[in-house]
Amino acid sequence: MDTFDPKPQLNTMHLKSFTEDNENLALARRGNRRMIGSPFHFRQVGESGIQMCEHFEHLPGVADDLCIYHGCQADAVDHPSALYHLNTGNRFGGDPAIGSWVNYGLGSVNENLPGYIVLSELAFPQGGSGNWSNGFLPTAYQGTPLRASGTPILDLSPPAWKTRRHQRKNLDLLNQMNQRHQRQHPGHDDLAARIENYELAFRMQAEVPGLLDLGQESRETLAAYGLDNPKTESFGRRCLYARRMIEMGVRFVQVFSGGWDSHDYIERAHRERIYSVDKPVTTLIRDLKSRGLLDETLVVWTGEFGRTPDNQLRGGGIAVGRDHNADAMVIMMAGGGVKAGHPVGATDEIGNKAVEVVHPMKDFHVTLLRLLGLDDNKLTYFHGGRFKQLSQTGGEVITELIA
Repeated sequence: MDTFDPKPQLNTMHLKSFTEDNENLALARRGNRRMIGSPFHFRQVGESGIQMCEHFEHLPGVADDLCIYHGCQADAVDHPSALYHLNTGNRFGGDPAIGSWVNYGLGSVNENLPGYIVLSELAFPQGGSGNWSNGFLPTAYQGTPLRASGTPILDLSPPAWKTRRHQRKNLDLLNQMNQRHQRQHPGHDDLAARIENYELAFRMQAEVPGLLDLGQESRETLAAYGLDNPKTESFGRRCLYARRMIEMGVRFVQVFSGGWDSHDYIERAHRERIYSVDKPVTTLIRDLKSRGLLDETLVVWTGEFGRTPDNQLRGGGIAVGRDHNADAMVIMMAGGGVKAGHPVGATDEIGNKAVEVVHPMKDFHVTLLRLLGLDDNKLTYFHGGRFKQLSQTGGEVITELIA
């Protein structure tokens, strides 16, 4: 109701008080509450007429490439559990991330780079690296995070006194000893992964510096991603890295943007958050499209759950923000075979609950795999005595999202 799902009726109920006693809701949603209308105006954009908050200045330019899904529902309302569920299909963590599943199912395009790269902020999202874990899949499929400050990868450059030939000879000797040990202990899977990780690290030293060298980009491109503005530079840099990684064959790139948990002061907080991502996201979509990559690249922008139409009273005052809501969330997608220029599904008149094209998160996961050419029922891995899959127990494709 503050980004892509305007609710005029909610605005007429602004500050109306009520009491919520539903024990199935998050603890924060019980007790004295007040309805909170959106502080933002909306308008229809593009030929498709998609509704969009007034503070998206650039995104309307690619509105007809977007598919906005209003029917997804999460299973958790606390951040770590919901993030694990979104990213791994398991609210308790420990399972492979969706990027690991995709990399496992499709394989790598560039053997000199990890197939799954994570571009986080200085602070990791809640739940930490469990959000991009390989889980029970071989360790080669885990996400590789690049550091938000300083050198993106530690020890990327070898010491000045060590040549590539010297490194290669050291690795060859190490591999001989590891392979001898592996023959004696054939069930030692971690050793095979360690051998491959050493080899990948060696290859990355040659490939990654060029990948992260933005000096190869024009001044116009850097400005288009917002690198000339301190408010957009951080997220814009990660979006530009993402485009370069997709070009170079990285299979799955995950970019994080925090700070959207606006329990208070939503007008100020969301306005600043929208500003920080609007230009970079728009340029990423345009850039992929102009390079002929958008049709085969699926762009997904989502939180781990939605937001409530109401908020609680705190110390006699009103918290003009929103709480966590698992019953209604909005997901934006582009490219990759989604139904461009279409809103899909709907929430009720105040945005509290999805009411059309309603599906649980596992169905959304199944649909993402299908868009990438994978079948959740066939993309399985035998572990713990049974064949496991991203959806946990199976799901159905949301056909309305597919062109």
